[in-house]
Amino acid sequence: MKQKIHSPGRSQSHPWASHLTLAIVAAAVMIGILIGVGISSNVVSTPQNVASSQFIDAMAPNPQLCVQYGASAVTLDARFFVTFNPFSVYVSRPQMQPGCVVRSNDWAILQQKNLLTADQQRECKDNMNTFGFTGNLESSPQIDCVYRNDAAGNLFLKPGKSRPGSHPA
Repeated sequence: MKQKIHSPGRSQSHPWASHLTLAIVAAAVMIGILIGVGISSNVVSTPQNVASSQFIDAMAPNPQLCVQYGASAVTLDARFFVTFNPFSVYVSRPQMQPGCVVRSNDWAILQQKNLLTADQQRECKDNMNTFGFTGNLESSPQIDCVYRNDAAGNLFLKPGKSRPGSHPA
């Protein structure tokens, strides 16, 4: 009669051992995914850290009206100074504030609130522009006729392309 010799360091494998190992690995992967989702969904949006377009939408003046009749925007107010002798261009520090661009076919919302004159409407319409505003519509907003410039394209969508007129470093 032969005896089975058990050698130290070798374990006998049970049929459930491979299933247990697989379950432990699967649980570790799921926990890692859950931690990753938890971290990425808890990003705090503040004026110092604009993490999403939803934050910009929420900060827009009259946010519900802006989303319904146009698009939220970040407005930049800056002054440019051009000297000719010598030729130089100087730019003031821009002031950033939330704004809204109204679709050209939705101007009625501004007209209903008596925020546009007939001259403003005619001038803006003649140049195929639209209106943008900052500030609450119920309390003296600043409204401007704005021009849509799609000619430059979206360079964020074209990796590796430099801006027109820029020189590579």
